[in-house]
Amino acid sequence: MKTRRTTRMAALAVLPAALTLGFVGPAAAEGKTHQVDLAQLNGSGATGTAMLTLNGTELTVKIEADNLVPKAPHAQHIHGSTDGHDFHCPGASADKNGDGVVSTAEGLPAYGDINISLTTKGDTSKKSGLAVDRMPVADAKGHVSYERTITVSRKVADNIKDLHVVQHGIDTNKNGKYDFNKGKSELDPKLPQEATAPASCGMLKGAAVGSVPVGGVETGTGTTSGVESPHLLAAGGAAVAIAAGALVLAGRRTTTRHGR
Repeated sequence: MKTRRTTRMAALAVLPAALTLGFVGPAAAEGKTHQVDLAQLNGSGATGTAMLTLNGTELTVKIEADNLVPKAPHAQHIHGSTDGHDFHCPGASADKNGDGVVSTAEGLPAYGDINISLTTKGDTSKKSGLAVDRMPVADAKGHVSYERTITVSRKVADNIKDLHVVQHGIDTNKNGKYDFNKGKSELDPKLPQEATAPASCGMLKGAAVGSVPVGGVETGTGTTSGVESPHLLAAGGAAVAIAAGALVLAGRRTTTRHGR
């Protein structure tokens, strides 16, 4: 009798951990620092690291990046979805017109629309996406050091794991400045394509790297109601299945021992 009770208790002990894994909410990410490794796009050579720390709806962003266009402003944003879409950093195949540059417009279907403009001061909404006068400027060696704490929406805080960082500004002809050798920016014809094309991109550690984008480019008008992370649900389902298996196994062992 004692052996049967002990076995049942051990099997039931598996359930709380399994159920916690299956139903943990997005808010569990709060209070943690998420690392983003920035990798070059468009052959820019740019690399860097971004650290995103959430405290409630206060998001502290720290970025250290190198090999950007020296003494030039670099627009940078947090892209991605807060409505269940799955976006990621684009590859060379995103260059649809074959001009050798993945433009911002060509990259949008992959990395999604702007959620936060990482300006140095003032507004941080999508409206400031091209506020080059408030974007960080690389030093003479092409280094950018950025830090700012921003109040974000509850949706951004809850879905921080689905977002990623993109820095813009490339120098395709290596003349040390932005010019129109790749034409005008499709975002603002007053700006050269070089000034707005993505230079680097990085996803949060643990994000669905390489997965296929789901749905169209997010416009920010959707809702998170009824949306759950498929990766989280899959993990939860596996955990519950493991727990159920443990209970079945425990029952079989108990029956065998009781029948002796």
